[in-house]
Amino acid sequence: MDLSREAKRTLDRLQPRLRTRFADYIAGHSEDWQKFESRLSRNFEDLFRILHHLYGTHYDFFYHIEELLEVLAVYWTQRNPELKLLDADRENHPDWFQSNQMLGGVCYVDLFAGNLKGIQQKIPYFKELGLTYLHLMPLFRCPEGENDGGYAISSYREVNPAIGSMGELSELAQQLRKEGISLVLDFVFNHTSNEHEWALKARAGDPEYQAYYYMFDDRTMPDAYERTLREIFPEEHPGAFTYFPDMGKWVWTTFHSNQWDLNYSNPVVFNRMAEEMLFLANAGVEVLRLDAVAFLWKQMGTNCENLPEAHLLIQAFNSIARISAPSLIFKSEAIVHPDEVVRYIHPKECQISYNPLLMALLWNTLATRQTDLLTFSMQERFKIHPDCAWVNYVRCHDDIGWTFSDEDAAQLGINGFDHRRFLNDFYTGKFPGSFARGLPFQENPRTGDARISGTCASLAGLEKAIYEETEREVELALRRIILIHSVILSIGGIPLIYLGDEVATLNDYRYREDPAKVRDSRWVHRPFADWEKYNRRFDETTLEGKLYTRLRKLIELRKAISAFGGAETEILSLRSKHLFSYVRQKRNERVLAICNFSEQPQIIDGNEIRLHGLGYHFVDLVSSQPYSTINALMLEPYQFVWLKVVS
Repeated sequence: MDLSREAKRTLDRLQPRLRTRFADYIAGHSEDWQKFESRLSRNFEDLFRILHHLYGTHYDFFYHIEELLEVLAVYWTQRNPELKLLDADRENHPDWFQSNQMLGGVCYVDLFAGNLKGIQQKIPYFKELGLTYLHLMPLFRCPEGENDGGYAISSYREVNPAIGSMGELSELAQQLRKEGISLVLDFVFNHTSNEHEWALKARAGDPEYQAYYYMFDDRTMPDAYERTLREIFPEEHPGAFTYFPDMGKWVWTTFHSNQWDLNYSNPVVFNRMAEEMLFLANAGVEVLRLDAVAFLWKQMGTNCENLPEAHLLIQAFNSIARISAPSLIFKSEAIVHPDEVVRYIHPKECQISYNPLLMALLWNTLATRQTDLLTFSMQERFKIHPDCAWVNYVRCHDDIGWTFSDEDAAQLGINGFDHRRFLNDFYTGKFPGSFARGLPFQENPRTGDARISGTCASLAGLEKAIYEETEREVELALRRIILIHSVILSIGGIPLIYLGDEVATLNDYRYREDPAKVRDSRWVHRPFADWEKYNRRFDETTLEGKLYTRLRKLIELRKAISAFGGAETEILSLRSKHLFSYVRQKRNERVLAICNFSEQPQIIDGNEIRLHGLGYHFVDLVSSQPYSTINALMLEPYQFVWLKVVS
């Protein structure tokens, strides 16, 4: 079949029906409708090809296509004028998220400010910090008690009533937008909670809604699938299925038992989730974090991760956004092998993506003091499509998994399995001499696998230094925190700060007193914001003030240095294995960053700097100190420099 011709025939056949269906709207908004039809024409062939691949064998394929086009038209006609102006602006400036002005922050609404009104009242603080991107962790209605931190979503259209309403969310989005801050929310589209309306109807025996999920009457199919699946949360339940006696069925639950995987082989599910996505876009969400992208598609005989159809699904949602909400972009959350992470990053798929490899290797490098794995991996894997961007972070709401490539490690003589065991021991404080105070997450005694929980400050040594050591160790811990933040601020992409890290928040072990949280060590790094700590942020005699002042200076520098915008980063190989270095260049501005990942001073030969900095005379933008390559450069413990050539 000639899909290009078939796509044109299909659109030619369906457009007149759309015009009839929306005749009243067109009569009063003809120019606006023309914009919709223009975008539809530009993007329909891509969308059609994808959906034909996924659903073309369904007897009612063209019915679902027509229904989807009606959905797109409905949400375009309902989109408010302010958002349509944003659509036009973002289409004219598609690289907006690559700017050196970009700075992200992430928090839970209730933990940071109580409710949505509280978040709105914190906008002056967000502006003070320099945020242009605010990711609010899952805030929708979810089950009471254990709900995976809000990722077991019971409704995509209802805010958790404990923190506010949908109207308040839309108002917040508008206020943030006026202040130049883009609202980022999660689109949890791999699964719903077992309390979602669809799941409740499925539990009541409705076969239409049971087809929204993967449900089986006995263990025959689950056993067949599980022969090739890995366990994600072995402490929660073995395998990937949960038995529900009230239905007498086994349900696919990749993560937690109350999170039911959606069946995307059913085209009805795709159309319904397209509606949910566009509803959020029309509420003012500018970036959707696509949760658990690797697990979207199921196929017998595979590990059901990173399958080609998962990419096609995201590309289809992307095409829908380009038609009905073109200012909306996607952020990929793929905590998988680095080869797989990069495959989700493309203008037609996810325009931005978490960089879990950089995050994991920053912590690896602090532990080992050796930069070889970080340097090698970034040289091999940091470059992505020039129209996309990494979201670089030192930690997030989740655990730290050691997602480096075993192949990269082997190139350097490192055994990946053994090295992960070392890192787990180091960051839980078991390794002799460790500065870290983290907790294990989801330990699997059968495989020895585990991940790490902990705040940035506690993992970087501040907790141990305060309670067990001296002021010298406190200062070294602060330097580690600033060092890794300096990398995410300057290496290229959008830096993302987990709010609280900027004021040296330590682990909060009180989560163990809550029965709904006690089994999930990630709550140790999700404490309530302590606003007494924030009130000390300008007092440089306090830990909060020492850290906040240094970090704010770096943020201001980032926003003043045009070379930190754009996509060009050159990762360098220096002679010292304690130094990590890279060049950022944009047009005529070139900045050479050099970072010392050791608590010992490091000396770098002036000629090595000349070769990479392309000059003799520099100024360190961080300290404002001049430097000449006639002399060697000495970096103090955990010091970094941003060197710019001066004439």
